[in-house]
Order: sequence, then C-alpha cells, then structure tokens
Amino acid sequence: MAQITKPSIPKGTRDFSPLQMARRNYIFDTIKSVFRLYGFQQIETPAMENLSTLMGKYGEEGDKLLFKILNSGDWKGAIDAEALQNESIGKLTTKVSEKGLRYDLTVPFARFVTQYRNEISFPFKRFQIQPVWRADRPQKGRYREFYQCDVDVVGTDSLVSELELIQIVEEVYKRLGINVCLKLNNRKILSGIAEVIGEADKIVDITVAIDKLDKIGLDNVNKELLEKGLPEEAVEKLQPIMALAGTNREKLQTLREVLASSETGLKGVEETETILNLCDAAGVRLNVELDLTLARGLNYYTGAIFEVKALDVQMGSITGGGRYDNLTGIFGMPGVSGVGISFGADRIYDVLTELNLYPADVLVGTQLLFVSFGQAELAYSIAWAKQLREAGLRVEVFPEPAKMKKQMGYADQKQIPYVAIVGGDEMAADKVMLKNMLTGEQKLVSADELKQALL
Repeated sequence: MAQITKPSIPKGTRDFSPLQMARRNYIFDTIKSVFRLYGFQQIETPAMENLSTLMGKYGEEGDKLLFKILNSGDWKGAIDAEALQNESIGKLTTKVSEKGLRYDLTVPFARFVTQYRNEISFPFKRFQIQPVWRADRPQKGRYREFYQCDVDVVGTDSLVSELELIQIVEEVYKRLGINVCLKLNNRKILSGIAEVIGEADKIVDITVAIDKLDKIGLDNVNKELLEKGLPEEAVEKLQPIMALAGTNREKLQTLREVLASSETGLKGVEETETILNLCDAAGVRLNVELDLTLARGLNYYTGAIFEVKALDVQMGSITGGGRYDNLTGIFGMPGVSGVGISFGADRIYDVLTELNLYPADVLVGTQLLFVSFGQAELAYSIAWAKQLREAGLRVEVFPEPAKMKKQMGYADQKQIPYVAIVGGDEMAADKVMLKNMLTGEQKLVSADELKQALL
C-alpha cells in the first residue's frame, strides 16, 4: 500500500489561523484607517511583473533573489540542444521565463506611476498592503513570502510630506498602544560629514562604523575606521560628530559648526530643522530623536531618513523609510521626488503579542449562535437569524439539532459571547433563551430585546 505523504507548504511561507488572521487584520485595519485620514488612497499591483520591470533594480544580489515564473506552454521550444549545453543559467532563464514575483512594492509602484502618469494627480498619495516574495534562505524572522505595508507621496519636494508621515507614525502606534521612538537623520548630513573630513568616497564605511557606537564603544569604532583606511586626521575630525549629545536643537547647532564648509551638509541640517519646526507647529508629541548613526538606504535615500523602534521590547526597527529624488527615473520618467515609509507588519505583530496589547474582542467575529433541539426549532432559528443579520448583527445557526454539549462546545471553541437556545417552550412564547457564555446568565427575550442586548 502506497504511503500517503503528509501535506506541507514551501519553506519560508506560513499558514495563518483564524486567530492570527484576526490579529493581522486588526493591524492592517488600524494602519489603513490612519492612512485614509491624510488622504492616502489604496492601490494594488499584480503579484507578478514582467522580469524586464524587476531585473536590474535591486543590484546583482537582489536579482538572484527574484522568484522567476516559467513560461506557460512549450517553454522547452525556446532552448535548443546547443544553448542548453553552452549557455549560462542566467541566459537560459531569460529564454524560458518572462515574468517574476514582485520582490518589493517600490519598483511596482514606480512602474505604476510611470504607466499612469497622465491619469493620476500629483502629488500622488498612495498606500499599498500586499505580499512580496524573495528567494532568500529562510530563518527565524525572515520569510520567503511576507507582507509589506507602504505609504508614499510622490511629485512634491515639500517637507510637509515628511511631517505627515511622522504624524501617521504617531497616530498608528498610539492606536495600537505601542510606545515608540522615531529616529531621524538626513542623507545630506552624512554626505557632508564625509565631505568635511576629506573622505567622501568612504561614506558607507564611516556610517557603518558609527552605527556600532552603542555596541562596541568609541575606541573600537575609531579602531575600525583606521582599519578601513581612514587617516588619523579624518578620524580626529569625526570625534565631535560621535560625541554629539544634547537636545535635537543642540545637536543641530553643533552640526552647523562642524559642517560649516559643506553646502550639502548644511542643506541637510536646514531640512532637518524645518521638519522639527513643522512637528512643533503641528503639536507632534511623538519622541523624535536626531540620530546620526541612522544610515539605512544610503544608495536610495537622498534626504530625510526615518526609523521607528518599540521602546518596551527588544526588537529591530518596526517602521522605516525616507526621501528619494528619482523613483521613476528607472522607467524613463526622471525628476519625480517622493518620500515614503513602510510598516513592518510581522514585527508589529510580534510586539503586540509580546506585550499582550491585542483587544480582548479581536477574535470575536460571530456575536450570537442559535442552538436548537429539533428540525422545527432549527427552521425557527434560521428565520430569526435572517432578521438579526438584516439589523447588522453577526449571527450563526448551528446547522443541525445535535447534542447540546456539541453545540455549546462549538460556541466555546469559537469564543462566541452569546447563545440563543431554541426549544418548544421558546417557540410557543415567540422568544429565545439568551445565554451569556461568559457569566452563564440566561433569560427569555423577544427579538427586540435580543437586538438591544447585542447592538
């Protein structure tokens, strides 16, 4: 007898139970509701894109992580024996695969803006919550399929857009009950630092080393900078930067003095000060901290850089983003500036779980379950359920007059808060016995009294 193989899913992917879906939808619904407060509109793009859209946008390593889709039909007809023998895997792939799963939401968004440039209004404010796929090595916290939750505004240089994103961060995490700190930096400040110490070409080495300041200490950072080839004089000039302390305003004043000879650096200081002034004018209470060690997306961001961390758990950033100057240039539409952030849904989920911050009723879908003793009572329940659903209540009818223990067990398992028990006496009185599953309290109620109890 053939052995039946237990079904499974691909490595790096996940199933989500009803409880997990309820929690995820709570996160997504909360975030969406805040996005809409600021005029952002939702779009969706296909799970698959043409490989010509995706390839070359993420660097050589990123291209290797793209899931490619085999052409339908006779894909083997595109390869002859000689090509199969002599050509590289990369060249063979282009002949048998024309499409791939999206790697992120940014490149499809750039394609969308370029493709529909004559149909959308600028500034264009969009949000997008969809899964993406990466052929990465699965490990704890890293999946091959995961959701991104992006919000962007393109077509304006105004720093009011940065303010709105900070306000969105503040409101989202206030509603979720998570205490956070928003770290703020500017790519121009980092460029200015590298410029004034005469090592503009080593900006990545400098920022990577500075990023380790809290972990390994000043002496070890200096040692690493010297090992990276920075002269002692340049490292010496960096000391006031690494010793930067005080309020945001005090830090900015120090940076003005250190970056006095760098036009680019001073521009970054000016932009950062403007954002902080806008936050003050808007009454932002979120903890916004100027942090020069923040250096995410150096090859992508051109202005402000954001990163959000939860204060009450040990966790990496749960939101991040920044300003970019040429999103659509890769598709022949240059000069479209924008700014965006991405909420890390999986990490937010973990934070809410660890801190036990989900609302008690997050899984409550069905409000009331009808249980019955016979076929006549079942028909009676179905009629009542129809009326209650028309009133907007979420109602289930147990589909058969099974043993009461089984029907009640179903209500317990699904955490349904109320049960309507229907027997001959209840039908004769044109009522139901309403049971509170939490307290055990029971009372005979009419249809109107039942609606009042549940609404």
